[in-house]
Amino acid sequence: MALTALTALTASTASTASNKLASRRIALGVSGGIACYKAADILRRLQDLGADVFVVMTPNARQFVTPLTFRALSGHHVYVDMFEGRERGDQFERPFDHIFEAESIDLLLVAPATASAIARMASGLADDFLTTFHLAVRAPVLVAPAMNTRMWEHPSVGENLRTLRGRGVRVVPPDVGRMACETYGPGRLADVGKIVEEVVALLSRGRDLEGRRLLVTAGPTVADIDPVRFISNRSSGKMGYAIAHAVRDRGGEVVLVSGPTDLEFPGVIRVRSTAEMRDAVLGQMGGVDAVDAVIKAAAPLDFQPEVEAAQKIKKGQDLQIRFEPAPDILREIGQSKNGAILVGFAAETERHLEFGLEKLRSKNLDLIVVNPVGGPESAFASDTNRGVIVDSEGNQEELPPMTKNEMAHRILDRVVALLAKDTER
Repeated sequence: MALTALTALTASTASTASNKLASRRIALGVSGGIACYKAADILRRLQDLGADVFVVMTPNARQFVTPLTFRALSGHHVYVDMFEGRERGDQFERPFDHIFEAESIDLLLVAPATASAIARMASGLADDFLTTFHLAVRAPVLVAPAMNTRMWEHPSVGENLRTLRGRGVRVVPPDVGRMACETYGPGRLADVGKIVEEVVALLSRGRDLEGRRLLVTAGPTVADIDPVRFISNRSSGKMGYAIAHAVRDRGGEVVLVSGPTDLEFPGVIRVRSTAEMRDAVLGQMGGVDAVDAVIKAAAPLDFQPEVEAAQKIKKGQDLQIRFEPAPDILREIGQSKNGAILVGFAAETERHLEFGLEKLRSKNLDLIVVNPVGGPESAFASDTNRGVIVDSEGNQEELPPMTKNEMAHRILDRVVALLAKDTER
């Protein structure tokens, strides 16, 4: 009776709230950590936005929250054991629920995701319902890690998350705060509101890039001074990789050409020098598989040594190095776009708009993203960014500080609008 009343209350609350996630079906994976209790709040907030949510728990998660709690809140059966033997009469009810349910969802959210759950997902293990379910899911996957700071900083955790990101899994980084073990640092489950915002961002835009092929560049390039030393820049590649993930989330085919980074993406074309990036980009733009848009988020070198020393330059030797211009990839694309939408970036330390507008016009861009890179709020190596989008007619859109994932979608919103305009012509 109490279960029925609570379920009815849940349905009533959801019906009177916003419908941002109406008709969306979400699987909430809960792994065994002290942050388990926050999963109940996540579930309710998703329901308040109109989502239909069911819960998949690891066996260890039952040590913190009972399945009955999630059953009461969701109104659905809670999956824990692959062989729990739910029965109807003498017949097992849907023994392949890990397949059937995986086919029905719009998103798998794992929150909290412990170090163990992350490792098992990255390794492709299928030793409980959640990990088996994960392998059967073809919908987007979002994980929100939560663990002790020392565990979070262990190299194996970082490596497992890079593996998952390389497969397209989105990650909501943990917050910095006080842990249950009385330590302080990164590893605390991200704010529930932030996790829900990431879910909405993933599911609200639909698949408006289906049938489109986009070329994205990311990261720095490198020029060698001698066999030991080189010059480069501070680009981490995070913005370009965020754009590549966002294109795929929206149903588009993406070709990612990347300079040296520690980031992963399926099928990424890795290059080192500006010349190599130029050849890879131009090679992808021609032929049968022409691209609909090019987003040049990479930061290739503007200049490079005229000559690379054959041997290591010793102390006391002549240290004068003459530089020459590196290939200007963006200008070259702008001169022969072949109908593709071209988006560039201007990372500036001063007179941001002035220099950005000059680059927009001189390189025949359709859009340019002007962002500051000097001082403590520099976008380099950061998970956040800010700036201004300017189009070829001079119209400006201010982008306040936001995650690079969100900025990627804001940029793609403009690209989608330009592609639609081209189609109407």
